[in-house]
Amino acid sequence: MNRRLFALAATALAVCSFSPLTHAAGELRVLVHSSFSLPKPLLAQFEAQNGLKLVIIKGGDAGEMLNKLILTRAQPLADVVYGIDNTLQAKALAAGVLEPSLPQPASAVDPQLGDALAAVDYGFVTLNYDRAAVAKSGVPLPKTLQDLTQPAYKGWLVVPNPATSSPGYAFLLATIAGLGEEKAFAWWAQMRANGLKVVKGWSEAYYTEFSLNKGSHPLVVSYATSPAAEVFYAKDKPAVPPTGNLNLAGGVFRQVEGVALIKGAAQKASALKFVEFLRSAPVQEALPTAMWMYPAVPKTALPPVMSHATEPTAFESLPPQVIADKGTQWVARWTQVVLK
Repeated sequence: MNRRLFALAATALAVCSFSPLTHAAGELRVLVHSSFSLPKPLLAQFEAQNGLKLVIIKGGDAGEMLNKLILTRAQPLADVVYGIDNTLQAKALAAGVLEPSLPQPASAVDPQLGDALAAVDYGFVTLNYDRAAVAKSGVPLPKTLQDLTQPAYKGWLVVPNPATSSPGYAFLLATIAGLGEEKAFAWWAQMRANGLKVVKGWSEAYYTEFSLNKGSHPLVVSYATSPAAEVFYAKDKPAVPPTGNLNLAGGVFRQVEGVALIKGAAQKASALKFVEFLRSAPVQEALPTAMWMYPAVPKTALPPVMSHATEPTAFESLPPQVIADKGTQWVARWTQVVLK
């Protein structure tokens, strides 16, 4: 994306430029991040069943999308927003751009999102490795983040910049949550000295610098679902993915994405229908291979290819308010330690 895997096709429904919210009859405006992608028949079915025309507005990366929502809060861009996650929800609520609560069962409320957002999907930012490149190196996979600071792993890792990339930001948060703030930034300084490669976004990291795609770095910050996506898009459907997950302590972060009503929305009733739609069984079952995220509704059936995307059993998280209070400071410190 730059947040998600494998250049996802944009929906065929209308994608609008940013302008004050004005509705044609029966129109529902939905603000989403740039990686939003659901099967066209599902979207068309929602329109037909509810007598609505969906207007999908792509707002860029999730952080960029939220900034645009904040800047236009006096004249909302849309009625409903999808893609604000647990790293951004406190900022969204503090800015007053969301309705403070959604009518949903208590059992459906994700503690990482609170009452304003209904959880739609979740995923894990983690390290991916190129199996062939690692085997060719003759060096065993690292067992800890600290191992990566050793000379044997010099130049192995490429990361997206947390100032410009959602997965890069999530990985920074994972290191802080897992190692503690001071040890995390000491680790980043050691990684800089050990040939860490930093790029602007996930796409450049994965498709240009990662050795799987003819780059020179056998480790990359990506998602736990990357190996499954590699199999899904491969012509020959390998039994073993060419990549694997390296789920190191302090190197895995769980992201939860939600849907919320935008404060001041004109089409509140229709927006609530879209919330229900995103949590419906057909959409939840489509999410894994449409957006390479795990469905948030428990007991949703997963497609067979997701057997290559085993969920990490241990991961890091931080209270949303802590992220809101310290995230900007942490990114500034990371920039000073790693890039200056």
